[in-house]
Amino acid sequence: MKARVSLNLPRSLKRAVEDWARQEGVSLNQFIACALAEKVGAKDAAAFLKQRGRGGDPERAARWLESRPD
Repeated sequence: MKARVSLNLPRSLKRAVEDWARQEGVSLNQFIACALAEKVGAKDAAAFLKQRGRGGDPERAARWLESRPD
């Protein structure tokens, strides 16, 4: 199911987004939808990691990360 959104952007931002979409070979609509999905995914991941890290041991986590091969 799709929803329609009316969006007012500064002209300079619209031009920049159009340029990026053109470079990526996608429509302006598709580029904006992907950018929004990326942002929402990042926010969801950050919230998940914050919740998951509660009660954790930061020093132990740092030691584990430092022990990992490059």
